[in-house]
This record gives sequence, C-alpha cells and structure tokens, in this order.
Amino acid sequence: AGGLHLFFYSLHSQGERLRYDNRALEQLQKNFLFRNQVHDNMFWSLASGVTTWTIYEVLMFWAMANGYAPVLLWSEHPGWFIIITLLTPIWISLHFYWVHRWLHWPPLYRLAHALHHKNTNVGPWSGLSMHPVEHVLFFSSILIHFVVPASPFHILFHMQHQSLTAATSHTGYEAMLIKDKSYLALGTFHHQMHHRYFDCNYGNLEMPWDKWFGSFHDGTDASHDAFKTRKKTLRGKG
Repeated sequence: AGGLHLFFYSLHSQGERLRYDNRALEQLQKNFLFRNQVHDNMFWSLASGVTTWTIYEVLMFWAMANGYAPVLLWSEHPGWFIIITLLTPIWISLHFYWVHRWLHWPPLYRLAHALHHKNTNVGPWSGLSMHPVEHVLFFSSILIHFVVPASPFHILFHMQHQSLTAATSHTGYEAMLIKDKSYLALGTFHHQMHHRYFDCNYGNLEMPWDKWFGSFHDGTDASHDAFKTRKKTLRGKG
C-alpha cells in the first residue's frame, strides 16, 4: 500500500490518468482519525489489520507444527499441492463475497463495516482500513486449513494474496502506466461502484459471484435501474 500511495498520490507519477474519481483524498474531516483519510487508513491497516493478519498466520503455523492442522508436502503429493494453490484464490473470493454481504447486515454494518465505508473515494491504504471485527472476519478464510491440508507455502500465499489484493483493488486507478502503456492492472470499476452505491458488487472479478447472486452493478443506466428496483423489493420484504 505504501509503494502504491507513493507512486500515485505522493509523487503523482500518473496524474489523473486512469483514475476513477478525481477528488482528492479527504483532509480536515472529523469522521476520520487525525482528521485525515490517509492517516486514518494507515492506522487501521497497520494497528488492526497487520496485527490480525499476523495472529492468524502464527496460529496456522503453530497448529501445523503441533499436529492440529493437516500438512500437505510437495514431496508426497505434488498434484494436490498445485491444486490447492490454484483453488486458494477461488476460495478467498467466495469467502469474501459472503462475509462482505453479511457485513452489510445493518447491525454488523453499524458495528464494523461502516468504518471501511467512510472511504467513498479510495486509495491504496483504504483496502485494509477496517474495524478489528471486520479484520477477524476478513482473514478467517485461512481457517479452512484446519480441514483442508496445506503447507506453510499455502498459508503464506493465502495471507499475502488476500492482503495485497486489498491494497491493489483500492488504488483508485484502473492500472499503472509506464511510458504511457498499461503495465499493471490494479483497481476495478466493479469495486469502485461498491464504494459509491454500497449495496452491490460485494465480490471481485475473479469469479462472477455478483452476477450469480443478483448483486451486480456495471455502472450503466439499465443496471442502475435494476439495482434500485432490487433495493425497493428488498425493503418491501423487510
């Protein structure tokens, strides 16, 4: 997150090219700690996010070392080793989708997820800027390895993938440009729409969970009309 923030927001290396929202990240706003969006996001990412990430990682290594979690070795099962590696991002994506939808349940939203949604315009530090309760839920996908065998490599890959993609998906830019050519795909319009409208696009683009479960918004007028109709229907049922 720090490197991306330095490139895009401190050095302005790309200007506003491929940026989704040209508004500056907020300062002098009482709803952020230290009255500064970036400093607020850094605090929650490091004080709560990295702490929770570390606790889960240490827990899994300890469980594997002491026989509480099954261990998968490349030397014994190379095929399964590769399969678990390939399935890990899909599992993270599915877990994130349903945890994210649950976090939009009003009581849980008010308790925890509202902190993340203070960021209506996002930057790299916004990705892991969450309430401690949300961090516990967000990283809990790793607990599947108390059942599904894994190696220390899988634990590291799982946690790094989940944490680092949170930063890249919140850069506020579609891609990093090097010499006017798209060099690295970063944030997605898909998730940018979620921060704008809240009740849509709970997942990511790795898997079409939102299309399959009726929460997709692609930014078109037709999609927005369908989104508003769906919200009215849900409110009517409530």
